[in-house]
Amino acid sequence: MKKYRFIALIICLLAASSIFAQNKNYQNCKVKMDQLINAINQLYVDTIDFDPMVDKAINAMLKELDPHTAYIAKKDVQAMNEPLQGSFDGIGVTFQLIKDTINVMEVIIDGPSEKVGLLAGDKIIKVDDTLAVGDKITNDWVRKHLRGTKGSKVKVTVKRGRSNKLIDFVITRGAIPMHSINVYFMADETTGYVKLERFAATSTQELTTALKALKKKGMQDLILDLRGNGGGYLNVAFEICDQFIDGKKMIVYTDNFRKTGEKYYSSATGLFEEGKLIVLVDENSASASEITSGCIQDWDRGLVIGRRTFGKGLVQKPLNLYDQSQVRLTISHYYTPTGRCIQKPYNDGLDAYYKDLQTRANNGEYYTADKIKFPDSLKFKTPHGRVVYGGGGIMPDIFIPLDTTKYSTLYNEIVRKGIFGSFVVDYLENNRESLKSQYATFEDFQKNYKISDEFYNEFMQYAKKEGVSDSASFTFSNYAEAFLKTNKAKLDSLFTSARALDMQTLDTMFNNYVQKNYNEAMRLRNEAHAGEYIKDYLRYEVARGLYGFGDAYRIFLETDDTFQQAVEVMHNKKIFKKFKVYSGKNNSSSSSDDE
Repeated sequence: MKKYRFIALIICLLAASSIFAQNKNYQNCKVKMDQLINAINQLYVDTIDFDPMVDKAINAMLKELDPHTAYIAKKDVQAMNEPLQGSFDGIGVTFQLIKDTINVMEVIIDGPSEKVGLLAGDKIIKVDDTLAVGDKITNDWVRKHLRGTKGSKVKVTVKRGRSNKLIDFVITRGAIPMHSINVYFMADETTGYVKLERFAATSTQELTTALKALKKKGMQDLILDLRGNGGGYLNVAFEICDQFIDGKKMIVYTDNFRKTGEKYYSSATGLFEEGKLIVLVDENSASASEITSGCIQDWDRGLVIGRRTFGKGLVQKPLNLYDQSQVRLTISHYYTPTGRCIQKPYNDGLDAYYKDLQTRANNGEYYTADKIKFPDSLKFKTPHGRVVYGGGGIMPDIFIPLDTTKYSTLYNEIVRKGIFGSFVVDYLENNRESLKSQYATFEDFQKNYKISDEFYNEFMQYAKKEGVSDSASFTFSNYAEAFLKTNKAKLDSLFTSARALDMQTLDTMFNNYVQKNYNEAMRLRNEAHAGEYIKDYLRYEVARGLYGFGDAYRIFLETDDTFQQAVEVMHNKKIFKKFKVYSGKNNSSSSSDDE
């Protein structure tokens, strides 16, 4: 077998996607590429390592196609596929590196580590007698040493609590689930909440489990949270939608120039075909999230609340290459039931495409719906006459602006330096048992545990010792430019000649101006309740250390504007009637005037 002829063939197959493709000049290009790579192999002056060269050639070629066709090198394929496959082999913990030490943040229930007695809060000091502390320890190092083939064993040595005695555990690695649904609960007596993080192989079964559990608790209505969900498998999006759409209705269809697309229809039964439904989305909801929210919107089945979604309407198919690398090749556009393709334009190049979210922010689209413009040519209507748009993501029925009052440079610096995690790990090391005794359940904790001013001040002192400065966002060049504009006349009067320029007055003027504006920036930062959000995050970290992420996430929802408004809207039937959204079978609109 001639290795390089195979490489040339692969490159050409990628260029045309199929040997049977009808693209112009395909055969000529295939021959030309074959000739070139053979000439390099037989005639080039030096020896050649073809692997990196071909990888670069593939990446360069795929960039000419679309923003979402991508090449994945062999070494990265497993890590890229794990979140969608739904599991990996390992010991079953989540960890965080804090001050060069591996801290166990959560032990997965029924996983290998829980079975031998590893606990949240343990510090891993050795792995197979190799020291696991110090500058050399990175996230990749931890994954490499703790993950492994199912059935293999690894020895870990941990420090627990304040004891100086080290404990050895021998853990047999197993299949560790990567759940796509980690949070579901009853938001009130009749409203369930489910957060779907990605559309993975196990997502349909996970949703089934969550819906059945919530129904047992009295769920009549549902909030499905797709915020931050970047997508996943197309068939899983179809299966998820099928739980909400009654009868045999189109969920999504795909198409391409070869006319080899497919149509997907709902089945006769689904777990939540009756009851009010709200879907939460934001600018990071993409692909399968947009199929789901678009389908629910197009069939007038539920309300979509949040901000305009990303705008990815392309379908990728994974192609496994001979060396175990992979290409995710765009094979079709997908369309919602009304015929919308929500793919945003990418004619201006990849840089502009990937900067689109920043462009939206600069244009003010995250703060007011009036800034979002859709052309009339992309207007569609639902069966009940609602106007929906294609060509740039899913526009929600109810727009919720981005809340910037919680964030500050101070908060961002604390997060960036990992101060929350390191402080709470130390706190729980000394208080875990007393807290668990005082707050036996998460519900007890959520209702009664508060961050006191004393605790907050102690945290801020700790952050300061770790190098965090209490500062406000301040772009010097912007203020300097504003200073020149607002003081133009006075500045001109100071300058009569180079020698006569009154530098002392100029210096005083500018320093006073900067100090005044900096003080104002600090005042606005403090008025924006940044301190309250820091307290919320501290409370979340404590809850995560005690009860796990699934429960702790509910701390954030307490002050989440989108979630809180969704709960409020759920009990306002006038809004469902206004948008002509039905909550039961036979497409019947809600008729109650209750608020």
